[in-house]
Amino acid sequence: MDSSLDSTIRTERAPAPVGAYPHARRVGNLLFLSGVGPRLPGSGAIPGNMTAADGTLTAYDIAAQTRQVFANVRAVLEASGARWEDLVDVTVYLTDMARDFKTYNAIWAEHFPDLDGAPCRTTLGITALPTPIAIELKCIAALRSA
Repeated sequence: MDSSLDSTIRTERAPAPVGAYPHARRVGNLLFLSGVGPRLPGSGAIPGNMTAADGTLTAYDIAAQTRQVFANVRAVLEASGARWEDLVDVTVYLTDMARDFKTYNAIWAEHFPDLDGAPCRTTLGITALPTPIAIELKCIAALRSA
């Protein structure tokens, strides 16, 4: 494999990673995105989260978080030279599958209205994510030119 096609991607247009990892890594014509959450670039604020005076999460808005996580994925793709349409596989993590899947799935359909052009998708219900978010995406894209 030509190592000149391998690169690490970081961008300020997406929220900073919460650990020691890049936003994405390109290997040949494949682009692997690290887990992307709905935090806002710059501030790290989480759209739709409501907290008590002591900082305890009291409620969240899955629609707001889903829209923001899609915007963040798009920002990483664009910083990598990829497009939304280059996504080929998406793994979705939801902290409350029973409560949030229907809303999340409807927003997914807005962003991928053509079933034939949509990426493959796996959605998992999990108990927690590293920050107080309700959704995270792990994506793979195939770049059109290597």
